[in-house]
Amino acid sequence: MKRRPTTVAIQAVHDRADLKTFIGVTRTLYAGDPNWVQPLTMERLDHLNVKKNPFLEGIETAYWMVLFDGQPVGRISAQVNQAHLERYEDATGHFGFLEAIDDEEAFGLLIDTAATWLRLRGMERMAGPFSLSINDETGTLVDGFTTPPYFMMPHGQAYYDARLHEQGFAKAKDLFAYRIDVRETFAPTAARLVERTRKTGGLVVRPLDMARYSDEIRLIVDIFNDAWADNWGFVPFREVEALYLAKSIRPLVDRHCFAIAEIDGEPVAMTVTLPNLNAAIADLDGRLLPFGWARLLWRLKVSGIKSWRMPLMGLRRDWHGTVKGAAAALGVIEAVRAYHAGRGVTEGELGWVLEDNAAIQRIIEAVGGVPYKTYRVYEKAL
Repeated sequence: MKRRPTTVAIQAVHDRADLKTFIGVTRTLYAGDPNWVQPLTMERLDHLNVKKNPFLEGIETAYWMVLFDGQPVGRISAQVNQAHLERYEDATGHFGFLEAIDDEEAFGLLIDTAATWLRLRGMERMAGPFSLSINDETGTLVDGFTTPPYFMMPHGQAYYDARLHEQGFAKAKDLFAYRIDVRETFAPTAARLVERTRKTGGLVVRPLDMARYSDEIRLIVDIFNDAWADNWGFVPFREVEALYLAKSIRPLVDRHCFAIAEIDGEPVAMTVTLPNLNAAIADLDGRLLPFGWARLLWRLKVSGIKSWRMPLMGLRRDWHGTVKGAAAALGVIEAVRAYHAGRGVTEGELGWVLEDNAAIQRIIEAVGGVPYKTYRVYEKAL
């Protein structure tokens, strides 16, 4: 029989040292999981610093760890996102960063602490995990545990779903991630549609103009905000966030990592691809010192990363359900696929995609994408 802890406590995160411990909780929780990738501690500290990350502006947050006999065995965040409340007026607060051992008491203390904090701020409903918003890591893995997570995607333990239901949560929405063999060309029907639209429909697919980098990123975000405006849970990117994103990813990309589709000169579709940094940091245990920096730079600049992720893709709503719109969406995906294939990349991930977004699912499946991971967002009344 498993021994119960002598002392059980909830500890709030107060300072940078606590936050480092909070980030490091997953080292122990996933010690036996060969697919876990420990995030870089320095990157996570910067990401969670509101003075450095404009995505955190307007989000009130709190973080806690649950301790068994003085040792962290779980963690959670709670947050009130003003942008979400202004858009939906639904009195919904969020939780995130949920990780814990397979223990009802540990989960109960974490959830109850976050729920109480949210109630005190007038929230009537609790949803998540969002770490820390829907434009960040979203959901927890419920299917697809046999492969590592891609960069900027969550992982999870198989028991999380049951533990969350035990705490009164129900499924709010499932999200799918698709795997694609970058070396495989389009199906003939998709390729013919793109080529025919190029010749007769004024379709032009181009890479990013790096001389106008910031303006081009603003354009991509504008297309994305329009394309996703009607989607469940969507909160638009602000300009300050777009510029922060542009600065953050610039060392990782070149012009062909992006594609913009124009029809008769109007930009209607876009996509962004990023290297799967998890493949480069998997053996660093979240540490860049003393030799992690050298390994990471070598893998980024010399040996190369053979897997890439498509985190952003969008088609303006006016073009949804049209043949030209479908060709534009297919065209931007094909442009980045062909480029990466020519550089030795072998596989990619597209997503996430909402479970009920059949139109985008059809487009991804038309280019050979296969659903291989499912992430779940949960909700309950407070």
